Amino acid sequence: MAGVLDSVNQRTQLAGHNRLELLLFRLGGRQRFGINVFKVQEVIQCPALTQVPHSHPVVRGIANLRGKTIPLVDLAMAISMRQIEDLTGAFVIITEFNRATIGFLVGSVDRIINMNWEEILPPPKGMSRGTYLTAVTRVEDELVEIIDVEKVLSEVIGTNEIVSDELIEEAKASGEPATWHVLIADDSSVARNQVKRTLDQLGIESTLANDGREALEVLRRWEEENNPILSRLAMVLSDIEMPEMDGYTLTTEIRSDPRLKDVYVLLHSSLSGVFNNAMVQKVGANQFIAKFKPDELAGAVVNRIRQLEQG
Repeated sequence: MAGVLDSVNQRTQLAGHNRLELLLFRLGGRQRFGINVFKVQEVIQCPALTQVPHSHPVVRGIANLRGKTIPLVDLAMAISMRQIEDLTGAFVIITEFNRATIGFLVGSVDRIINMNWEEILPPPKGMSRGTYLTAVTRVEDELVEIIDVEKVLSEVIGTNEIVSDELIEEAKASGEPATWHVLIADDSSVARNQVKRTLDQLGIESTLANDGREALEVLRRWEEENNPILSRLAMVLSDIEMPEMDGYTLTTEIRSDPRLKDVYVLLHSSLSGVFNNAMVQKVGANQFIAKFKPDELAGAVVNRIRQLEQG
């Protein structure tokens, strides 16, 4: 199955065109799930596992792969389903995102499909796994559920959300943080709230949007209503992977709108690498930061406010 990702470099051409590729898999039953190929390093059959005492209940063990010790998370257990019983026939999706490498244990792997972000929709309210879903789509008349792996990672490994005292003091010294506003766009509720809590510590107000299309609608509504928030908008702080409209397309739409073209855009993604930096320049974003280090994010916001205060 590792060969299924051999052409991943070609897949980067999809970015900037509001497209993505999903790796489809099952956790034991008939329900299919999906994960963005950009997060996936390889797919392997489940290796021999070493048990780790006192580890998180959903961590079935660790494996040594190419000199790296990687925790293997039973993804079914992580989203409150029954654990995967037959490990001999199971697969592991090795992922890298949010600066972490983690393996997700799954029952079987299906295939990769090419999709438009407009076909990726927010999960319907009331779904049984709604708290662990970031989006849904339909493939061959079947519902495919896209798991909020950032939430799973946060619950299993945990994240530091505390901004250092030095940066908080620097924010105060840079001017009046409370006079500025930030529009946050992210489809993951965990990621949205991480960013909001970071800004709260700096004393900066924020508005939350669930995806790029909603963020663009907010900006255009502010402009049409002459909302004073727009004159105090320090930046749009946007994820890249989002249903309906990704961060690259959002940036392109902002730059092509004469009313909004000068809005500062910081892309904040779980996907790191040289490719994202190249795309930032291509679509006209001002900056890219990989998720999630509160001080790094806070530092970028403080620097932007300092620029605004200095005129």
